[in-house]
Amino acid sequence: MHGVRQELLCQQAESIGIPLHMIMIPEMPTMERYNDLMDQTLKKFKQEGIDYSVFGDIFLEDLKKYREERMARVNFKGVFPIWKIPSLNLVREFIDLGFKAVLVCVDEKVLDRSFVGRHIDDVLLKDLPVNVDPCGENGEYHSFVYDGPIFKRPIAFDFGEVVHRDYATSTTASTVHTGFWYCDLIPKSL
Repeated sequence: MHGVRQELLCQQAESIGIPLHMIMIPEMPTMERYNDLMDQTLKKFKQEGIDYSVFGDIFLEDLKKYREERMARVNFKGVFPIWKIPSLNLVREFIDLGFKAVLVCVDEKVLDRSFVGRHIDDVLLKDLPVNVDPCGENGEYHSFVYDGPIFKRPIAFDFGEVVHRDYATSTTASTVHTGFWYCDLIPKSL
């Protein structure tokens, strides 16, 4: 959903000092395919002695329930360390601690093209419409964190092209179109 290049994700994980395990998911997977891939991955982790998965969910009860149900299927436990902490408090702490992030995807229903590519900072918080969660918890935006106190070094990138993508979800009754603006981040050579 973020549309961030794999090279940047690898640099991010290396700079933070954590292993990165990628799951290659088709562009428009069915929920059944997505769930199968996640179950396979979690079972592999379980065999390696891992019993917990940590999530950054804040307040979406249905999403938390879904995750907990999926974790239980493979005898995993979900951990939700920021659950029910007010979004504005979380984003303020994020900024105050010195983390740096850029919006890489915005939902056109709630944010216009001008928001994609913007940094998460005080100016952005002031400019967000009142119906947008400051952390993008309802899917209003997705971001890429490129620097902060846990990084050995910042992730260097240039801003690339901004593109619009329309996704169609079909049911037996109708087709729903959802549009998103994406900003490509181009890795700089080290």
